[in-house]
Amino acid sequence: MKETLCIGALRAESGTKANGYYTVPKTLHRIPVTMINGEQDGKTVLITSGIHGGEYPGIQTAIELAQELSPAEVRGAVILLHPVNTQAFLQGVASVIPEDGENLNRVFPGTMGGTITHKTAFSITRDFHSIADFYIDLHGGDVNELVMPYVYYPGIAQQEVSALARECACVTACSYVVRSVATGGAFNSAAANGVPSLLIERGGSGLWSGEEVQAYKYDVRNILKKLGVLPGAPVLPEQPPKEITTAFYIDAEADGCWYPLVKVGQTVEKGACLGVIRDFFGKTLREYFAPEKAVVLYMTVTLGIEAGTSLIALGQID
Repeated sequence: MKETLCIGALRAESGTKANGYYTVPKTLHRIPVTMINGEQDGKTVLITSGIHGGEYPGIQTAIELAQELSPAEVRGAVILLHPVNTQAFLQGVASVIPEDGENLNRVFPGTMGGTITHKTAFSITRDFHSIADFYIDLHGGDVNELVMPYVYYPGIAQQEVSALARECACVTACSYVVRSVATGGAFNSAAANGVPSLLIERGGSGLWSGEEVQAYKYDVRNILKKLGVLPGAPVLPEQPPKEITTAFYIDAEADGCWYPLVKVGQTVEKGACLGVIRDFFGKTLREYFAPEKAVVLYMTVTLGIEAGTSLIALGQID
């Protein structure tokens, strides 16, 4: 709890909820924000959604949680951005902010001297990450992707940061917990600055469902309970997530048509063919094979694929 929670022009007094738009400085980009400032002291938890505007289950989850969470039940504060990338959300654009074509999740911590994407990353880092005790970034498959439910925790942050993030990841209903060794991305950037952070994945293909949103809310509420921000103990899933410490990310090496031979969530043996890229005349350009026994975490599910874009991700199974 803070006596008054202030971010930009937004203010929430103790025991109140406030919502409005945060304007990224030196731009016209506005982000819808809800701040729930509890009556009792506790942690400040930041929840972002829609850093990629086509990842709808997480966005709808944040919208609903912003309406449902009450200052009377919150110990500390919860801040929700729903969604961050409003341009892409409204235009149905995958991965990037349409104005400059850059991927917001690739430029953190950003700079105020760059494009709108860099300014947005910088502003979130300065005005939101800086006041958070814990950070949850809600993602999912974009309009061209499908993911299975899994959660990343930062693997190269300070030990206590990674440890708390991992503990919270394990109270979700996700199938897998994945140790991230990346340095990029909003959640890894926050973790590098000492904020325990998670990135949760669920759904995709330009769709969302009530079941996915309910599962997402289960995850978030369990994490908030684990942190003492909501009352009660986490309701643990019947099957705890399995941990993955090594992941493989495969990008397309040619433009063409993508024909996957596996499904999201499927376990594949080492050497199994994952799919092929063919040209417009049916000629095979590239074949892709599993480097180890692994589970398919996510993949592109659209027919068209561009060289250099993400094709498929695998989590190694020991």
